[in-house]
Amino acid sequence: MIFIVAGCSNESNNQLKLVIGIDDDFAPIGFRDESGELVGFDIDLAKEAVKRLGVKAEFKSIDWKNKEAEITSGNIDMIWNGLDITDERKEYMIFTKPYLDDRQILLVRADSNLKIHSEYDMEGKIVGTQVSSTSDDYINANPELKNNLKEYKVYGKFNETVEALKNKEIDIVVCDELVARYEMKHSLDKLKIVNVKVGEISEMGVGFAKNNTELRDKVQKVFDEMVKDGTAQKISLKWFNADLIKSAK
Repeated sequence: MIFIVAGCSNESNNQLKLVIGIDDDFAPIGFRDESGELVGFDIDLAKEAVKRLGVKAEFKSIDWKNKEAEITSGNIDMIWNGLDITDERKEYMIFTKPYLDDRQILLVRADSNLKIHSEYDMEGKIVGTQVSSTSDDYINANPELKNNLKEYKVYGKFNETVEALKNKEIDIVVCDELVARYEMKHSLDKLKIVNVKVGEISEMGVGFAKNNTELRDKVQKVFDEMVKDGTAQKISLKWFNADLIKSAK
């Protein structure tokens, strides 16, 4: 288990920390509210899990496209941030059991008259998404889809992608359904969801360096306890008004 010790000579400050990599502009998974406080669905889950481990959580904002280097170098102990389990990521990470299902859908401007009934109806359109996201991975892995777009743009943050859509720099955003539905709560007059499935339904898990099975297993144990006692479900209800947590198996 990789821990970072905070404080020096003062024994009361010598508390063990787990460093958790996040994108802190990824509502409702992890983001900063109006007062600058870090909040979100995965933030609440991670805080509770780490508390049950008897240590402190340090959330570290990372550049999402550099997550492989961050996790393999030991700069962070885990990534708990709407992280989809993919074959590509399994090359350099191990995961907990999936705790949430996720799928990719489309966002367009509220005044859009685009006729989109499948992902291939994006042909000839300017499409954007967050760099190194599951949506980006899927589009890059499907050249038939990507090559028929008028233009494909990626952005460092999800909110930058949404702003590009609102400013008419792009026609369509491909993104996680959970993120899209949360965004709609604040943009009902500006955006609308096109309920078209893009790719396959994926599963979210917590990611660790490949050699860090001990920490992964400890986190899995306390998370299973959170599911069993209903704590994880309460956090889901808080953020989504629904119990989306996958049952522990």
